[in-house]
Amino acid sequence: MSSATADLRFGITDFVVFTIMLSASAGIGVYFGFFSKAKNTTEEYLRGGKKMQTLPIAISLVASQLSGIAIMSIPAESYSFGFNYIFVVLAMVPVVPILIYIIVPVFYENNVSNCYEYLEMRFNKRTRQLITMAFVLNSFLMLPVYMFIPSLAFSQVTGMNIHLINIMVSSICIFYTMLGGIKAVVWTDVVQGGIMLLSVITVGVLGTLRSGGLATVLEKATEGGRMDLDFRLDPRIRLSFWSAMTGGIFMWTGHIGFNQSCVQRIVSLPSYSHAKRSLIIASVGFILIMMFNTFAGIIMFARYYGCDPIVAGLVSKPDKMMPFFVQDIMGHLAGMPGVFISCVFSAALSSLSATLNSLAGVVYFDYIKPHIRHTDARANGIMKLVIIAMGGYCILGGFIVQNFNSILQTVVTITGVNTGAVVGVFLLGMFVPRCNSKVAVSSILISVVAMVWIIINGQMNFKAGLIKYQVLPNSLDQCEAQGLHMILDAINQTAISPVTPKHSGPPAPVTTAFESNRDFSLYDISFYWYKVVGALLVFAWAVPMSYVWPHDRHEKQNPKLYSPFVRKFLNLSDAEHEMEEVPLRKTTVKEIPVLRVDAKEKEKEVGLEY
Repeated sequence: MSSATADLRFGITDFVVFTIMLSASAGIGVYFGFFSKAKNTTEEYLRGGKKMQTLPIAISLVASQLSGIAIMSIPAESYSFGFNYIFVVLAMVPVVPILIYIIVPVFYENNVSNCYEYLEMRFNKRTRQLITMAFVLNSFLMLPVYMFIPSLAFSQVTGMNIHLINIMVSSICIFYTMLGGIKAVVWTDVVQGGIMLLSVITVGVLGTLRSGGLATVLEKATEGGRMDLDFRLDPRIRLSFWSAMTGGIFMWTGHIGFNQSCVQRIVSLPSYSHAKRSLIIASVGFILIMMFNTFAGIIMFARYYGCDPIVAGLVSKPDKMMPFFVQDIMGHLAGMPGVFISCVFSAALSSLSATLNSLAGVVYFDYIKPHIRHTDARANGIMKLVIIAMGGYCILGGFIVQNFNSILQTVVTITGVNTGAVVGVFLLGMFVPRCNSKVAVSSILISVVAMVWIIINGQMNFKAGLIKYQVLPNSLDQCEAQGLHMILDAINQTAISPVTPKHSGPPAPVTTAFESNRDFSLYDISFYWYKVVGALLVFAWAVPMSYVWPHDRHEKQNPKLYSPFVRKFLNLSDAEHEMEEVPLRKTTVKEIPVLRVDAKEKEKEVGLEY
């Protein structure tokens, strides 16, 4: 460890703060596992007896979406490529009404506890199995990432072995998730959400002050090209307004509306009105914290404008910049670096615990329950074993994740394989009544196969050097002027040679983060478009094929399986209208057909009591 970075380390106070956060999470799990007066049922374990409260669920939804990726990689994105990620955040604004008025009512009216049940009701079991497999696959790919990112941050500021940290914290998360079920997940999220809010605001305010104030931050960010917003239509641009907004809408709709880890919490509320309020509160909290996170990268750039720790060799990659920045601006304040690292771990733990809990439920009900004799005690025991097994897998997965260059890009690319198909088939079921199960299954397969092909070829173009996402430039020529002696010391200890071009002449054909001089290729499109393309492929196949394989005209349609505004366009028989109306009102005696017989005789025949 160089002397230049010796002061960027945790103190005893920081370790105490961090330990208190982990102990609080573990304590909540112990309480709900051993002392809470709740029944040992799967309904209690997975949905909290459907008696959860609005505000804790809202905070839990925010916390679970703010993984360590949001706290660490999104500031790194703004630092490296500019402020366009703000449009991904603002995409949540149109997503909220989509969730409230189109998606969530369907789940509540059909009394769905597992969102994949809906696909079986609307199409068939095969459709449900395909999408469940997609959820399980995404969980397998993402769980190690959720846990590894905070370990990366902790390692950056403590020097501890990254895999040792991973084992320690993963074990605590597995412990409280396994013991306490959904209630432990939600209430630890409440604690962790508070830590995140405190930390993100503190970093934003202190970072702005240490960088010379808001006007200076904006001035330096503008000079460095970080505030240039891109409204061009070229889909090869890494991140523009169009790819950010459109990709963001599909991403957040998939992550919240069609992902079991979020749907499980939404339907654990007593009623649709509770869910509606919870989603509105969650969206406000989410947008505020994510805006702070995105702007943190701009503040970070202003702090190191003309004195880049990455160029100086102090930080190995952008994903490690945030903990370095926090130690730089808050290292002199006892306990504050500990609060930030607690924030990163809180974000990771909330995502990890929510995914583990919902994954255990999906694995049990979809893959294990059909083959065993079900009891609540046996189900809960098996789900706890699934959580332990997946936690062990998370620890091992860290050895692979450490090789990723840009974790945000890797995550968005991985989930791009099937998230579009998932969003597409749910919307197909809710919007297009004429589509049947054969159309749905084939559209999922077409979308996933096509996206695998596009993504593999895109990665091959990266490897061949045809796509290069080089970051916006920064330099080392203002370190002395800014008084960043720590980075100056590192420069003096390390021989940094200037990069010179290898040859002159016309530039080689290449697609960069901001432009392309190559002929257009589908494989060069930005990874932010993957989810959009995947969803559109579902509709592009399903709508014409619904005329080739039409649904049975004599088959009764349950109107509750479609979004509320679609129902008015359905040609329903009287019987189907009754099916829609019956759950909404109680049948009264007056509505029962009256036979022309004596009242006493009628009472004997049909058992009515007057």
